[in-house]
Amino acid sequence: MKAEQARELTDEALARLADALDEGKSEELTRFLGAVAKFHRYSFGNVMLIMSQKPDATQVAGFNAWRSFNRFVKKGEKGIVIIAPMMLKPREDAPSGEDGKPILRFRGVHVFDISQTDGEPLPELRNFCGDPGVYSERIRSLITARGIELRFEESLGSADGLSSGGTIVIKTGLPVAEEFSVLVHELAHEMLHHGTGAVRGSKTQRETEAEAVAFVVSTAIGIDCRTSSSDYIHLYNGDKGTLAASLDRIQKTACEVITAMLAEPADGKTLAN
Repeated sequence: MKAEQARELTDEALARLADALDEGKSEELTRFLGAVAKFHRYSFGNVMLIMSQKPDATQVAGFNAWRSFNRFVKKGEKGIVIIAPMMLKPREDAPSGEDGKPILRFRGVHVFDISQTDGEPLPELRNFCGDPGVYSERIRSLITARGIELRFEESLGSADGLSSGGTIVIKTGLPVAEEFSVLVHELAHEMLHHGTGAVRGSKTQRETEAEAVAFVVSTAIGIDCRTSSSDYIHLYNGDKGTLAASLDRIQKTACEVITAMLAEPADGKTLAN
């Protein structure tokens, strides 16, 4: 499959998601956000491609990446096509006047789900269920490392947290899992909706984007968010372009937070993007 065909498949997946939201089926968007949590290092478009081709995928990597974990792709398995960037060297016969810099292009590459492989078991990730464990301190450290003042106060009215551009205030006494989610929610506001390059949008869009980031990050570290009361359908206003842009912002922000919180494995090996 060529990159152009992969893009067409991505567009088709986005159209199906938009149609589902038109019909009031916000669970489809929640399913997408769950996939972002599993594949946080992949772009929005590649998450859509993975979901379109193998909806039950849980852990994907390239052929050689699986080999580095002593796992091997089963004979006859069909790869999942994603889009990968590649740098092309300038042609030796390039016309005069061209700067001779490498050219960025995209190509289709194959990854495989763990269910398509055999071999040694992977180390099991700890599931915190309702307890974020060490990540409670890590999210606080991440907030302060970004130069954001973090305060805890006994009363914030009806709110559990507030973000005002450079300051986050959290209500004291929240259960640990809820406090973690609120911290991520308010950090998402700081990253998405304050400062240079912020995309404000409507209040509903801002709150939903922040809650979606909190959902993705919480899910990624093993906190069960199935009881979340957020209605993610508010991300959609009938414009597929706006929906795609919002999902892209959510994916990138969640990826940045997750990557900053996750410790590098002792052997330095990770599943390749």
